[in-house]
Amino acid sequence: MPTHSENRVMPYSAQQMYDLVADVRRYPEFLPWNAAARVRAVTPQPDGTEVMEADLVISFKVFRERFGSRVTLDPARMRIDTEYLDGPFRYMKSYWQFKDHPEGCAVAFFVDFEFKNAVLQNLIGTVFNHAMQRIVRAFEQRAAALYG
Repeated sequence: MPTHSENRVMPYSAQQMYDLVADVRRYPEFLPWNAAARVRAVTPQPDGTEVMEADLVISFKVFRERFGSRVTLDPARMRIDTEYLDGPFRYMKSYWQFKDHPEGCAVAFFVDFEFKNAVLQNLIGTVFNHAMQRIVRAFEQRAAALYG
């Protein structure tokens, strides 16, 4: 139900931003509410993409939930797509798209999800846009720390 999208230009290359978002194992180091990350498997595909299956543990107030996702890494298109596998959601899809820009990199981010648990859905609904903006800012701050 809730969706969020952002488009912005960041002063880093598309490759740098792609590499940062693709490095799921490092998310707990800088993403708010991310308590743990585990990559189950990475499978190269014939078309040059890689499919990663990963688990993230999200901790928010009294809730702590693990969810699995399938992440398609497409370095040729500088795109990362995520689909929900298992956990507390009814569904979840997101993507990141990176394009070189005269001032660095144009970044597009989109997420759409719904929790199975109505209490959790209502709780996140009240702070959803703020939470998504905070997550995008965390990636931006991480890029500044790594590449700035």
